[in-house]
Order: sequence, then C-alpha cells, then structure tokens
Amino acid sequence: MDLTYKRKNIYATADKAELKRIMDYAEGYKSFLDNGKTEREAVAYTVAMAEKAGYKPYTLGDKINKGDKLYYNNRGKALFMLRAGKADIAKNGVRILVAHIDSPRLDLKQVPLYEKAGMAYLKTHYYGGIKKYHWLTIPLALHGVVALKTGKTVSVNIGEAETDPVFYITDLLPHLSQELNRKTIGEGFEAENLNLIIGGIPEGGEDKDGVKKNVLKLLNEKYGITEEDFLSAELQAVPAAKAKDVGLDRSFIAAYGHDDSVCAYPEITATLETETDQTVLTILADKEEIGSEGNTGMQCVLIDDLLTEIAKSYGVNPALLRAKSMCLSADVTAAYDPDFASAFDDNNVGQVNCGVTMNKFTGARGKSGSNDASAEYIGYLRGVFEKAGVVWQTGELGRVDLGGGGTVAKYIAKINIDTVDMGVPVLSMHAPTELISKADLYSAHKAFAAFIK
Repeated sequence: MDLTYKRKNIYATADKAELKRIMDYAEGYKSFLDNGKTEREAVAYTVAMAEKAGYKPYTLGDKINKGDKLYYNNRGKALFMLRAGKADIAKNGVRILVAHIDSPRLDLKQVPLYEKAGMAYLKTHYYGGIKKYHWLTIPLALHGVVALKTGKTVSVNIGEAETDPVFYITDLLPHLSQELNRKTIGEGFEAENLNLIIGGIPEGGEDKDGVKKNVLKLLNEKYGITEEDFLSAELQAVPAAKAKDVGLDRSFIAAYGHDDSVCAYPEITATLETETDQTVLTILADKEEIGSEGNTGMQCVLIDDLLTEIAKSYGVNPALLRAKSMCLSADVTAAYDPDFASAFDDNNVGQVNCGVTMNKFTGARGKSGSNDASAEYIGYLRGVFEKAGVVWQTGELGRVDLGGGGTVAKYIAKINIDTVDMGVPVLSMHAPTELISKADLYSAHKAFAAFIK
C-alpha cells in the first residue's frame, strides 16, 4: 500500500483505445470553440446540440415532469439545461454543473467609428482581465448583434471565413520604441489606443471623413445599418484564428476562449450523453469575467427561481431542495508553467496532462472572496471519482499573495448548496490564444459525467 500522493500522467498510462477517445473527443470540442467565440454563439450552438438530444424549450412557470428534458434560453446569452430525473430530490437534491461562456475580448464602444490620418477606426473598451499588448498586431474578427429601432436584430460575423477581411491594432516599431521600452507594461499600453483599423478608401474623393463614410456605406449595403445603430449594438473583437492542434503528437490545443469553453463543453457532453436518475441542472453563464453581474450572470436570482420551479413541480420545499443539492463550479485554473516557475507552488498547482483540477478555494491573499469548499464535500467527490476511474488532481491558482482570482462558486454556495471549483488547467490564461491538454479536457468530461450519475 502506497501511502504517498502522486499525480498521474494520463498520456503515460492510457492504452490505445483511451488515447483514441481523447483525440476524437477533442475534435468535437474544437468545433465548439470555432463556432462559439461569443456567449451568444455558444448558446446557439448548444441549443442545437440539446434539441438534437431531445431537449425542449421551457417557459418559467410551466410544470416540470419527471423525465422532461428542457432548456431555458436567458436572453440568448446564458443557458440552463434541465433533465428532470426519477430519483427523490428531497433526498438527493439536484446535481448542478455551471461554467461560463464569456471570455476576455474587446467590445466596441457605443460611438466607435472615427477617421484619422486617412484611416477609419473603431474604438474599443476591453472586457475582462487582459494584457493589452497581447491584442496588438494579431488578426481580429468582429462578432455580435445590432438591434435596430424596428425590433429587428442583425447578426454580424466578419473575419472568420477564408475570404473575409480581418481587423488590426497597430504597434510602434522597435526603431522608435526607446521611450516606450522604459515604461512598465501597464503604463506602456493604454486602453484608449486599442483601436481597430476598419478601412482606408475614401468615399467621394478627398471629402472630410471620406473613409468613415465609405465604411458606413459598406456596412449599410451588407447589414442595412447606420452609424446611429451602433448605439444599440453588442459587437466584439475576438481573435480570427481557429483552434489548432499543438505539438508533433497533437497532445495540446491552442485556441481563443479555453477559459471557460474547456469546461463548458465537457459539461454539455456529460449532460447530453450520461444516463442518470438524478435531476441535473447544467448552466452556461455570462458575465463571469466581469463579476457575474447583470441578468445573465450568476448573481441573478434566476437560478433560485428555476430551483424553486423544480421544487414546486416535485412537491418539495425549495429550501430543502437547495440544502440537498450539490454543484461543480466548472472553471479553469492556472497550469504550472516551468518558464514562469516562481509564480507557483509546484506541489499545489494543476499540471498539464494530469487531469481535471479541483480548487478547494480560490480568491486572493487570505482566500478573500472564496467559497472554500468543505472537507466532507471533497471527501464525497473523491469517492465518486475513484469509483468512476477519473484521473484528477488538486491545485491553487498560484503562489500565495501573488495575485488571485474568483469564480461563480461563491454565488452558488450563497444559496446553501455545496459547491467546489473543478476545471481544466490552462497555460497562457486570458491571452488571445490559450493552451490546454486534450487529456485534461477528456478528464473533465469523465468527471462531470461521474458527478451527475
């Protein structure tokens, strides 16, 4: 009997059949990444998957019957999927999986379009935690919607097709960067300079703002919009690149949006594919990157409303239902990076290829802002994962007092539900292109399936 704790490298122990399952599963995930770069696109893609699996739309107030497969689309930006099980929810509660589908990006301002020095630009306001210099000199695509006064909504997607143009933010050439190089990274790259080049050909010769006018003409021809319509638009600049395998052995995936699609997709597949008698509520949330605010974020009372509707339909006290329920807050964690080893405690950080990672707590400094799950709940989950043969590990976000971060876990725990963070370790988190292990991705799917079963 070995009394020590050791992480297991999934690739080192996987047989050919398991390796094939890992690689095949990653292909579906890459499609999800490429087609769900914004929360609206991720919701639409997931709804199509859910409907194919027999799920039907749900309206608040409708009775929920055992055996129902339902989804509630919250304003096109967050999604709840419910499988009403046969098990006694007064005893077992609801198994809740929650991940977020928003990612750091550049949002357009409400009055974004201007012309300067013969070029038309779009002004942006960054969303979530980014390093601003990451977004310079890379091809960017424009995604989102424009809501017209007529009530019609126009979808925009420019930069993803092979024949599409892309957009671009400039950087200062190294020959003239002596002054810039003396500044800190935070000082040297200003948010107000993250402006997208959108055009360069003037309309009507040398007229003032001719380039801007030509851009507006092209937008009107393609989408039927005017400059005023930007006032009611949600348009986002995201990296134009598609998800790609990394390494000669194709063991990793580089892509935009691993945080938190790499947890959302395993949630979805576990929910749609796992046979279970438990009642399962799977949530794809918006706004996590800015504090889970608003009526599509996890601070909204909608989750409590839905749990109350489930309780009413089953004839159970809603408070009892919440007390018996359990949740995995599926969000990514930092992966150990040997090139930046001083940022981590290498005994207490997720290692790539060693499986989905449980974070007992998140927060900053003295665990500030953290849920900090109980030992009893973690002990229960250890038994579940061991029985199902799930390879998993434990970790923290980084070295104590270096920084920190939060998830939606504390908002679920706040309504008296046992909750712990569990997600895939990510390299280069919050960069326009992040890196994850395919083995860790598949490990998350297996862990979430075991949890709801």
